[in-house]
Amino acid sequence: MEQIFNLAFLAGLLGAMMRMATPIIFGTLGEIIVERSGVLNLGIEGTMLMGAMIGFLTTLHTGSLWLGVLAAAGIGILLSLLMAFLSVNLGLSQHVSGLGITLLSTGLAMFIYRLAVGSPVSPPTIKPFVPVAIPFLSSLPVIGRALFQQYSLVYIAFLLIPIIWVLLYKTSWGLVIRTVGENPLAADTVGINVNLVRTLCLAAGGALMGIGGAFLTLAHQDMFLLEVVGGRGWVCIAMVIFGNWDPVKGAGGALLFGFLDGLQLRLQSIWYKIPFHLFLLVPYLITIIALVIVSRKASAPNSLLKPYRREEKG
Repeated sequence: MEQIFNLAFLAGLLGAMMRMATPIIFGTLGEIIVERSGVLNLGIEGTMLMGAMIGFLTTLHTGSLWLGVLAAAGIGILLSLLMAFLSVNLGLSQHVSGLGITLLSTGLAMFIYRLAVGSPVSPPTIKPFVPVAIPFLSSLPVIGRALFQQYSLVYIAFLLIPIIWVLLYKTSWGLVIRTVGENPLAADTVGINVNLVRTLCLAAGGALMGIGGAFLTLAHQDMFLLEVVGGRGWVCIAMVIFGNWDPVKGAGGALLFGFLDGLQLRLQSIWYKIPFHLFLLVPYLITIIALVIVSRKASAPNSLLKPYRREEKG
């Protein structure tokens, strides 16, 4: 136990929490924007996987990490536009459309990756993002290196939390998004194009999901593997409910998951006699328990999962 309760362990755990939470934060914020407009995007797992793969291949062939990030955002937008066509324009089941996109993306990601790199004995690697130290703050004891010597994408993810909160609750755009998600008929009555708003929200959310996936191959790791996302897309959906569709609370849930994920990795090295599968189970198990407790009081947007057809409202 002495190995746990020391400053070096706690500082390392805090830094790991920030890194582990980052892809969850990107995905959760993206899903909140989408669901606030009345659409459930179950394609998030596949979108993050495609973002991870496209971001990696772009960087592998161009040498530019930021081009990889942009490419990941682009593929996220494209997949979300497909989701918009199916669920918004055609009015198909959002559950079926989202799951279909995840299945499509999973197979397509591996097909494109194998087409691009073949089947080498060792997977190709890139030079990933390196931590960027913030002057003065990074020299603070314990928390300095953990919080202020992180990857650029970590800083961006945490900056997006207040930005998206302000967007949703303090701007006219946010009011439009929330109105479309709560009462699309009322929004349509005052001249708001409901389908356009939902499509734009899907595109914006998809970009964030793609970047969240890219973080896993461009910063957290330096290679692409089919299991790199590891269910984080589903965790993001859980975090949306956990946070009651609020960006700050959802990010708080992501930090909790990141803390537990970082903790289980460190406990594996300390209590190595215990099967590591039990440690891997911990963050997901506690997430499910927390979700069950919180979901009873969760209040989803009224029009979530309900396609809007203007001709039927007349």
